[in-house]
Amino acid sequence: MSYIYYLTHIHLGYDALGVLDSECARVGIKRPLIVTDKGVVAAGLVRRALDALKLGDVPVFDETPSNPTEAMVLAAAKRYRDEACDGLIAVGGGSPIDLAKGVAIAATHEGNLTQYATIEGGSGKITEAVAPLIAIPTTSGTGSEVARGAIIILNDGRKLGFHSWHLLPKSAICDPGLTLGLPPMLTAATGMDAIAHCIETFLSAAFNPPADGIALDGLERAWAHIERATHDGSDRAARLNMMSASMQGAMAFQKGLGCVHSLSHPLGGVEVDGRTSLHHGTLNAVVLPAVLRFNATAESVVAERRYARMRRVMGLDANADLPQALFDMTARLKLPTGLAQMGVDASVFDKVIQGALVDHCHKTNPRLASAEDYRRMLEESL
Repeated sequence: MSYIYYLTHIHLGYDALGVLDSECARVGIKRPLIVTDKGVVAAGLVRRALDALKLGDVPVFDETPSNPTEAMVLAAAKRYRDEACDGLIAVGGGSPIDLAKGVAIAATHEGNLTQYATIEGGSGKITEAVAPLIAIPTTSGTGSEVARGAIIILNDGRKLGFHSWHLLPKSAICDPGLTLGLPPMLTAATGMDAIAHCIETFLSAAFNPPADGIALDGLERAWAHIERATHDGSDRAARLNMMSASMQGAMAFQKGLGCVHSLSHPLGGVEVDGRTSLHHGTLNAVVLPAVLRFNATAESVVAERRYARMRRVMGLDANADLPQALFDMTARLKLPTGLAQMGVDASVFDKVIQGALVDHCHKTNPRLASAEDYRRMLEESL
């Protein structure tokens, strides 16, 4: 049986930020903690959110790292309690939104954060007591503003998912005007994240026709507009379509993702130059061609001619090499096309494979991967 759930308030369009004050009133937030990062603050986007609020002095937590960590979740949760907050407003890309979801749990639930991770059987322990969250994305990639999950690096080094419908933001304010100043490389990397979401969702064997339709339309929009948005950040139509594609990818991926994400999640926890800072969207772009080659013979993919349907919405020739098309797009966007370019070498493969095999996305790939399959994908992506 399929469980299909699309239920949050989404405001999509230029000047959507103007509804923030009324959305706080609707949700019942009177004393929010704004969760963001220093880059978003420096870009003036938090100031714009504060100007849209009419709540007086509002506390801001701007210590979100590039990959959300348990330590910062706990720091923000302490700030939430110290400031007597009653809700959260996340302003930023996927990292601040995911961190805010972690805070929504930690500030309202007892015990350590690890027990609420999906692979620890924690989804059912997350209750409606979570702090209410309004999400305002400033990138077009993760779609976390309409998703029920968050990815957080725990203190033990594992990068794990936390999933519950209670974590779904009460409101998603998707204003592409907030992305007009996004740098080209971040536009490209987050855009490839959206493309990966749409592709992996569409390929998942689960039966969810609405998700398939949303994912295909999102893929068509993203493929047509990612280069325009990257090369001309002021292209309003491209920015609007990329924000929609990002949102659509995450609306659809309740159907399930696959090997791209089961690899990119542990890869995101790999230390390079002493930091865990590998960008999730870039990792997805790098491993996507190898995963597409692996999935090409999956029974559901072949039976439903899913690669042919993707080629059609992407405007490719009927016999086009789909993995090569993704590789070429990544190269045109001037993103890394191999893991080695990102500082990853084969010495981490065993740890990454171990993480991939237990990742929450592993079993929803259209073809079940073995340890050797994952190793081959990593080698092809190096």
